[in-house]
Amino acid sequence: PGFNINADVAACEIAAAIGAQKVLFLTDTIGVLDKGGNLIQTLDKQSVENYKKDGTIAGGMIPKVDSCIDAIHNGVNKAHIIDGRVEHSILLELFTSDGIGTQFIRKDNPNNGIDLEKLLEYRFKQIKIRRIRAFFKN
Repeated sequence: PGFNINADVAACEIAAAIGAQKVLFLTDTIGVLDKGGNLIQTLDKQSVENYKKDGTIAGGMIPKVDSCIDAIHNGVNKAHIIDGRVEHSILLELFTSDGIGTQFIRKDNPNNGIDLEKLLEYRFKQIKIRRIRAFFKN
């Protein structure tokens, strides 16, 4: 006996559990494509439902897309599906204005991207932990 665990679902759950700012899904396609084979750069929950109904999003892309939507509705600010075959694809997605894949956003989330308050809170916790450790080492 074994377990049949979808890696996309697992990644979504882990990202939400650790309070990740972003989650990236690397695949062998440039992102979510429309019926003409063109990249859809941005999706939200409603557009995903529409594309699933009309058959644009189908097959193996459904678990990835559903995981991205689940992630952004469970604490992750943004999710991405990008082409892992492209050299430096993660850097290109994160540090260019247009990115190279499909991003998933919540229309009701003002922090579609990095939540600076959350990031600074995490950083301050790290600094406090280092100071406490240093104090007890002396």
